[in-house]
Amino acid sequence: MKILFAASEAVPFVKSGGLADVIGSLPEVLREQKLDVRVILPKYGDIAESFRSKMETAATLSVFLGWRNQYCGVQVLEHNGITYYFVDNEFYFRRGGLYGYGDDAERFIYFSRAVLEALPHLGFKPDILHCHDWQTGLIPYLLKRLYMQHPFYQSIKTVFTIHNLRYQGRFNRKLMQDLLGMGDEYFGMGDHLEYYGDGNCMKAALESADVVTTVSRTYAEEIQTEYYGEGMDGVLRKRSWSGELTGIVNGIDNTLFDPMKDPNLAEPFRNALSKKRRNKTALQAELGLTVDERIPMIGIVSRLVEQKGLDLIQTMMDELLAEKLQLVVLGTGEERYEHLFLDKAHWHPDQVSAHITFHDGLARKIYAASDMFLMPSQFEPCGLGQLIALRYRSVPIVRETGGLKDTVSAYNEDTGEGTGFTFFDYNAHEMLYAVKRALKCYADEEAWNQIMKNIAKTDFGWEQSAKQYVQLYRQVMSGGNAPVALSPADAASEEPSDEEAPEAAADAPALEAASE
Repeated sequence: MKILFAASEAVPFVKSGGLADVIGSLPEVLREQKLDVRVILPKYGDIAESFRSKMETAATLSVFLGWRNQYCGVQVLEHNGITYYFVDNEFYFRRGGLYGYGDDAERFIYFSRAVLEALPHLGFKPDILHCHDWQTGLIPYLLKRLYMQHPFYQSIKTVFTIHNLRYQGRFNRKLMQDLLGMGDEYFGMGDHLEYYGDGNCMKAALESADVVTTVSRTYAEEIQTEYYGEGMDGVLRKRSWSGELTGIVNGIDNTLFDPMKDPNLAEPFRNALSKKRRNKTALQAELGLTVDERIPMIGIVSRLVEQKGLDLIQTMMDELLAEKLQLVVLGTGEERYEHLFLDKAHWHPDQVSAHITFHDGLARKIYAASDMFLMPSQFEPCGLGQLIALRYRSVPIVRETGGLKDTVSAYNEDTGEGTGFTFFDYNAHEMLYAVKRALKCYADEEAWNQIMKNIAKTDFGWEQSAKQYVQLYRQVMSGGNAPVALSPADAASEEPSDEEAPEAAADAPALEAASE
């Protein structure tokens, strides 16, 4: 099968969030499943010259937008065995950053039209167009509404993946009519594009794509409710009842996130707790915290926004700091949360370290050094932070929502099962109680070692999810419904442990025991 991913960002070219990690890693794993997967992206100004200089022009064409014909260049580059196409229009994309401009509606309507117009010029006709988030939401809609009358497009199927339902691409109806050159008949009640008098790119995709997916099983269930549905729950329930909505949990690149080979770490490790704790003391010294491997360290690597549960942390900050722990925070976001962590770091310099930036190297140091990773999200479609934390053997403390529920199992002290600490209600005191349970367990060497053993058996690499995507694509091509969403596999890892594996360690606890 030939699959073309259409997305607005991808590692290593440009990144604003987890979407870029998915688009940068999933195609490579699908290629190993014998699929011909390629990717098409905007050619942003932020793409490094080292990539831009290697791009070759594959086609030049015009794209109709409103009353104008806009230039479109399609450039091509092969990277890690994957062919990437870049839609080149300097007016729309040669700017700093990816989103947040006043003409984002025009930019991504143009991109959606450009993808469809470029297809006959690529020398590659996809069986399936796999579109991601609202920036590509008009592709399934326009394909069915305007392009299906042309024989070239009639056999092409579409899959649309929701990475975050909150961001929908809702714009003024008159603006969208002008840009699309569409009359009132396209915006009537019941039309896929119309949404309470406006146009909505996400809704257009949800109703037009052959199959809709999202990035975890639980999130696929949650978004069918009014609380999580962001106004789309009715549409999503309809797709689910038709068997056309499924959830496939995201994975991570186990090669990219490997504490045995990560050059950012003070000391590589896999299942050696003593080595992990040397990473902790190294980071404590680097950040000016009290250097003591016995003090539990909680890491937060996140966008500092309310969705991530920061209001719960804000409410309980003084109670958290009353515990014997250290808190290391990395991220940017809302000013009130940035100031919260900076203020606490100022008044508790031996206990709190706050870094209002994004730095991949420091993020990896935090994952490797922290004993626990706090992620109390209000909602979380999938989440990559907890997966990376598990990979670096940092125990997640999470709310039971979306992908967090699917990937972190609650520790049961009676049975010894579980990989983290969870709470259900979106409540600050419940979060605090989960943190206290984790701290109590940390003080119990035997219990902590058992959690580490449990985590060592997990594997959230892309391989299991890729197999589900292959099954999905086959069913789409055969005209069948989406497969029932599967639970993420807790496959036993076959990776070699280092020399201080649990069974071999005589002088260390039993673990001498892992992010659009």
